[in-house]
Amino acid sequence: MEGYILSIDQGTGGSKAIIFNHSGDIVSYSFHEVTSHCLRPGWVEQDANDIWLKTERAISDALIDARILPDDIRAIGISNHRCTTLLWNKKTGEPIGRAIVWQDRRSQQICDRLSVGEKAEFEKRTGVMVVPNFSVTKIQWLMEQDRLVQKAILNDDLLFGTIDSWLIWKLSGGAVHITDLSNACTAGLLNIQTLTYDDWVLAKFGIPPQILPELKSSSEVYAYTHTEIFGETRIPISGCVGDQAAAALVQACQKPGVIKNTYGTGSFLILNTGDRRYFTPGGIFSPVLWTIDGNTTYGIEGFADVSGAAINWLKEGLEIINDVSDVDGMAIQVPGTCGVYFVPAFLGLGAPHYFPNARGTLFGINLQTTKNHIARATLESMAYQTRDAFEHIERAYGRKLSLLRVDGGSAKSDFLMQFQADILGIPVERPVVIEASSQGAAYLAGLAIGYWQSLDEVSANWKLDTCFEPRISTSKREELYNGWLKAIESVKFWGTGKLTPPDNRMDLLSPREREVISYTAAGKSAREIAAILFLSIKTVEKQRRDAMRKLGANNLVELLCICLDMGLIPTNKH
Repeated sequence: MEGYILSIDQGTGGSKAIIFNHSGDIVSYSFHEVTSHCLRPGWVEQDANDIWLKTERAISDALIDARILPDDIRAIGISNHRCTTLLWNKKTGEPIGRAIVWQDRRSQQICDRLSVGEKAEFEKRTGVMVVPNFSVTKIQWLMEQDRLVQKAILNDDLLFGTIDSWLIWKLSGGAVHITDLSNACTAGLLNIQTLTYDDWVLAKFGIPPQILPELKSSSEVYAYTHTEIFGETRIPISGCVGDQAAAALVQACQKPGVIKNTYGTGSFLILNTGDRRYFTPGGIFSPVLWTIDGNTTYGIEGFADVSGAAINWLKEGLEIINDVSDVDGMAIQVPGTCGVYFVPAFLGLGAPHYFPNARGTLFGINLQTTKNHIARATLESMAYQTRDAFEHIERAYGRKLSLLRVDGGSAKSDFLMQFQADILGIPVERPVVIEASSQGAAYLAGLAIGYWQSLDEVSANWKLDTCFEPRISTSKREELYNGWLKAIESVKFWGTGKLTPPDNRMDLLSPREREVISYTAAGKSAREIAAILFLSIKTVEKQRRDAMRKLGANNLVELLCICLDMGLIPTNKH
């Protein structure tokens, strides 16, 4: 089939429009920045009309740059930053307030209201954790705090959507109100078993089901563009997927056991687990990645809220670089950080730690510390955060992973990619096209209309740019990473009133005993733990008894109290 596919990739930093050809190559690229508004610490908002305006401009520029007409576009695919929460009036089409961005922390108190049992029930039903990133608590916050929202509910005028829903609504002239399963899952609204909206979740958070978008697959024709967009040319909108799932699809992660990391505003590590879902304790989660022709693919994911955004802070905040591309050159000016570690917890510590009161901190600075050391420590922090999530994903998956594929803006950094390979101890592969989220949305749109025939066909388009092999010794790798872990322990309790970190009794346990205790703290029975870890019930009970003896717990109640003290069980206290 001749022609091209237009991909709209709505990232946190702005709107991208990228035109791809049949080989999966970029024909033209346009980006327009979207302003984020941070009215208070932990609050991040964007104007929905500004998002749409920048999207329109990006599409126009991409068409002009490619020197093609709308008639040459065969389909449109959309990938978007997930969880960002937007409400609008279905009669006027106007947003009600600004969109609350996925990084926003204002709904932390709503998360804290839930009991341990309610959080466990939520996670069992949805596959995601109770954290303020996900849309469900943001919706409740808006319903409680915004009178215009309350009025719209009473008048049956309210619609909710993540950014994909908003863009498809605008592109179609308000003809459809839809989302795909990957976005509904990370919104915290989807029952992971039935793949429908979860009635218990909607009731618990007081969300009216009529405001929710219709659930669709990630690859089908949802609607056609309205005549106001391209005139009489009506293009099918046929791909819709969360940005990180889109990137996983592109990185040849259609097959189970392949893992990728995207370095964007945040960083997002996803392992494809095929049609199998895994129980994921300890700060990671198991989302829907995509659904194609009735077949749903799942994954295991861990993420960091701040990754590439930390480099932007060096430019906008500290003003020690003129452009984000300068940071690589500064990092290689020094042989190491000289003991400096930077924990970029501007919005609290995310996966897999989850300490919302933590804040960004520099450790180890002295009179010899220069801006080059700080730049290097910033890049290294992105790799350390990836290892944090990587190790948790490996434990949940139950086997070692031998290769990491990367994409996103910061994947351009040779220094970062080399250090990532060094700190993981495995090869890191960077493809020719690092705009993987955009490419994934294009593939899904093209598959829906027959532009491409199969996932195997699009997988064959993947091309290697550079493979980064580990260069440092195991002892050096662990020395560096242990320094990072010390920095994490030191920053966890900022703002909590706790002056000392928790005790280290968990260090007394074997890795298997730690797993058993973690699952026990999560409310799992011995039978459930045995099934998850492929052990006998008798072995699980023995591991638990041995762990209780080492921790000084005489019974399960005392064990749970110890787990609570060590932060293994969330508390409702501030």
